[in-house]
Amino acid sequence: MERLSPPFYLELSAADWRLKREFFADRFNNCRLCPRQCGANRQNNHSGVCRAGREVKIASHNLHFGEEPPISGCRGSGTVFFSGCTLSCLFCQNYPISQLFHGEFYQVEQLAGIFLSLQKRGSHNINLVSPTPYLHHIMGALEIARAKGLDIPLVYNTSGYDRAEVIAQLEGVVDIYLPDLKYGPSESSRLLALELSGAGDYFEYAAAAITEMFRQTGPLQLDHNEVAVRGTVIRHLIIPGSTENSLEVLRTIAANDFKEAWLSLMSQYFPAHRAAGCTPLNRRLQPEEYRLVRDEALKLGLENGWFQEMD
Repeated sequence: MERLSPPFYLELSAADWRLKREFFADRFNNCRLCPRQCGANRQNNHSGVCRAGREVKIASHNLHFGEEPPISGCRGSGTVFFSGCTLSCLFCQNYPISQLFHGEFYQVEQLAGIFLSLQKRGSHNINLVSPTPYLHHIMGALEIARAKGLDIPLVYNTSGYDRAEVIAQLEGVVDIYLPDLKYGPSESSRLLALELSGAGDYFEYAAAAITEMFRQTGPLQLDHNEVAVRGTVIRHLIIPGSTENSLEVLRTIAANDFKEAWLSLMSQYFPAHRAAGCTPLNRRLQPEEYRLVRDEALKLGLENGWFQEMD
């Protein structure tokens, strides 16, 4: 398939940019960007539940080759890891960034420079990791960068814990959505989400947000080099001892409006952060757990995407 060009954000009018920037600026003050809606006065540098304050904080930015093959491609994904997170997963594999808030502060103009530098280095896309608390800054940086020649797809790489109302405002901005769907809708999965990630309402928000993401972009579309240019990919990490939750997530995907989204089923769990002190989170995934979940995905016809085989 030929590349769909240009990226969405290049076609936004000045009036559309203004409206979207006003929307995110309004929800940045007394913050309502994520489902927490904690009301932090971030303009006065009060930290939200996500730990973010007035300025954008970034842990790292570089070419990344560890994403799904059409995202990384042959030249890498231009990945920007934002500090902080709207969840508090006790097993988080990136906890120094998400929980400990490591990173450095940048101005919006510098963030635009990062986008342009990654493009100059050959990245296939700009990959925003945990971007939701910084949408106010990102919109400003994108506006600057596109005026200076930014013209590669934008990836929104998120935990899935997002407000559909906020995601709706990203229509015409984001080309590729890369959300997690961590937990299912049952009461037991809700309690698991509360225990492991501090968000008992996770599924309610994630399902609505992913529905909106898929409505905007549809299934993954590739260019003639097999590099992603548009679409939605749903990630699911299998957690030790929680295969019933994983089966529930897969069945939910298969029965939902976003069932044609591509699936990335991940087996890479390891006991990071506070998981080392919690059974059964203090071990890696067992082969039989992985096979059970993988086989259910195949049974449900969720074949578009990737199954991360166990080592």
